[in-house]
Amino acid sequence: MSKFILAACLLCVSLSLKAAEPEPVVPASNEEAQVDIKKISESFGHLIGKNIQSLGFNFEIADLIRGLQNSIAGEVPPMSEQECVQAISVLQEVNFKKVAEENLKVANEFMEKNKTASGIVQLDADKLHYKIEKEGSGAEVQAHSSPIIRYTGKYIDGTIFGFSKDDEQMFLDEAIPGFNRGLIGMKEGEKRTLFIHPDLGYGSAGYLPPNSLLTFDIELVRAHSIDSELETLVQEQNEADHSEIVIPTLPSGEVIR
Repeated sequence: MSKFILAACLLCVSLSLKAAEPEPVVPASNEEAQVDIKKISESFGHLIGKNIQSLGFNFEIADLIRGLQNSIAGEVPPMSEQECVQAISVLQEVNFKKVAEENLKVANEFMEKNKTASGIVQLDADKLHYKIEKEGSGAEVQAHSSPIIRYTGKYIDGTIFGFSKDDEQMFLDEAIPGFNRGLIGMKEGEKRTLFIHPDLGYGSAGYLPPNSLLTFDIELVRAHSIDSELETLVQEQNEADHSEIVIPTLPSGEVIR
């Protein structure tokens, strides 16, 4: 919310400052003569509309337009800026809780139905399922590893919210619980779809809609990244070097000098 308000304020200030700058009168160029103020006005309205939608609740458009017109006319608004911002925050909180409750209900219903679907494997009956789309035959992903994968993340309606552009290293210990547990046991070359309940996903935190059920289409390229293997080798070597250090046993009363 604060980012939107700041952006709007900066835009208004920059436009007003530009308008206030004295400029020499020059003949209009061909490009300026072809500018369509009607199209600019409508396009700017679209920009405002996109920002309004991002606030998370529905405005009364007729009243919003009236507010724009009255502001330009210099009339006093029905609320101060601070009162308006506080009221918007309250509405956002109410809407957030409503969406979270609705999404959680949808997620619960989906997982209950999905656990009996063909090909579904339940890692957690109500929280985490997966389906193998293509069998793999290589090395398996182990706990705490950093595999190389390709993935596409989707909401329950199929809308994509994220994907890997190239092969991507995934640090399992830093991933959400459902993603972490869902990759363990995958074999190189395998393609798997994960179904993650919000309790093992992002819950009501993060930038995604609260309590969203998430699905991930995953292809395992490599069970262990080269960096991960090197780190393991170094750790094993350090442990081996440490085990080779022998502390001599001295007769009672003697010390190493």
